Amino acid sequence: MSESKSMILGCAGKSLTEDEIRFYRDERPWGFILFARNIGEAGQIRDLVASMRDCVGRPDAPVFIDQEGGRVQRLRPPLAPNYPAGGALGALWREDREAGRRAAWLMARLHAFDLSRLGITADCLPVLDVPVEGASDVIGARAYGKEPNAVVELGRASAEGLMSGGVLPVMKHIPGHGRAFADTHFALPTVDTPLKELRRHDFAPFKALNALPMAMTAHVVYSAVDPDNPATTSAKVVDQVIRGAIGFDGLLMSDDTSMKALSGDFPTKAASILAAGCDLVLHCNGVFEEMSGIASRTTALTGKSLQRAERALTYIKNRDVADETAIRAEFATYFEAVV
Repeated sequence: MSESKSMILGCAGKSLTEDEIRFYRDERPWGFILFARNIGEAGQIRDLVASMRDCVGRPDAPVFIDQEGGRVQRLRPPLAPNYPAGGALGALWREDREAGRRAAWLMARLHAFDLSRLGITADCLPVLDVPVEGASDVIGARAYGKEPNAVVELGRASAEGLMSGGVLPVMKHIPGHGRAFADTHFALPTVDTPLKELRRHDFAPFKALNALPMAMTAHVVYSAVDPDNPATTSAKVVDQVIRGAIGFDGLLMSDDTSMKALSGDFPTKAASILAAGCDLVLHCNGVFEEMSGIASRTTALTGKSLQRAERALTYIKNRDVADETAIRAEFATYFEAVV
C-alpha cells in the first residue's frame, strides 16, 4: 500500500463524487473531516465514512468532526442532542468543581457514543483556549472559562471522556487562541502580550495536558515569539513554544487552511505548514481546486510524524464498556434539557 500523505481533507457533499474518489485514491490523505454540509441521516453518514476509508484502503483512517456542544456541533437532533457549550460546563464548575468535572466527562463520553455509531473516530475537542475580556467571540462561550484552572480541569475530563469511548481527542487551538481580537476565519490576529504572561495564562492548559495525543494549531501571530508568522506556519512557535515550552510531542495538525487568516495560495500554505514543523495540513471546505493545491505540496507521512500518527490511532481502539442509557440519565441531572 502507498504511504499516506500528511493531510486531512473534507468533501463537498453528502456522498463522494467520482472526481473526489479518484483524487483520494491518487493522493491518499491520512484522514478526513466532516462538516454540516456532509451530514444527513445516519445511514448516509456511515456510507460516506466507509467510502472515504475505501478510497485510501485503510479501514482505520481517522474521520474527524467538530462536536463540541453549543454553536459548534455538526451532529444535531435526531442524530445527537443539542449539548451545552463549554461555557455552561465552566459555570457549573464554578459552583461545584466535582460536578463540573463529572458533567464534562459525561458529555464527552456521550459524544463518543454519538460519533462511534456513525464511524467517526476523532473529535476536535477539548477547546483549551482561555479568553480575555474584549477578545473576538470566535471562541467566546466555546471556552470552559477565563481562568486556566477551569480550562485544565474541564479539558482533561472532556479528553478522558472521549478516549474512554474510543474517540481521539484533538486539543485546540495550541498555543492559545483566547487573546485573538479578530476572527481567524476572516483575518489574521496579532497578540502582543509578553511571553511571561502567555506562559502563565494562555499556554498553561496545553502544558498541563501536553500528554494528549493530538493538537490543532492557532492561526494567530504571537509577536513575542515570531512577529512575522502565525503559529501554524512559524517554525519558532512550533519548536520553541509548542514542542519546547509546552512540551507537546503528539501529532500536530494545522487549523483549516481555507480560513482567511493564512496568506498565499494553497500550495504555498501547505508547504509553509509542513516546513514549520506541523505533522498534518488540514483543509476543510471540500473545494476541489483548493484540495488539489494542498495535495501538490504535501509530502508523505514519514519519520517522527508517522510515529506520532500511529500512536494517535491507538486511542481509537481503546473503548470501555459503558451503559449509554445510564450515562445519559446521569448527564440529565446536570443539564435537564439534554436527553
